[in-house]
Amino acid sequence: MEITRSWREQKAMLKIRFPMLSDQDFDFKERESMLDRLCDKLKKSKKELELLFAELQTY
Repeated sequence: MEITRSWREQKAMLKIRFPMLSDQDFDFKERESMLDRLCDKLKKSKKELELLFAELQTY
């Protein structure tokens, strides 16, 4: 996946699309724990989350 958007942009887009997300959900100390938190909160698998991030690159 080619990354064309900054993390700040991606985070903002996700917060708009999923208003239940907070800044704490994006705490990036450990990538895997952040992804697990997002999967749980959005009720998506890691594969679905990867696809969501890839989709953000196309806007």
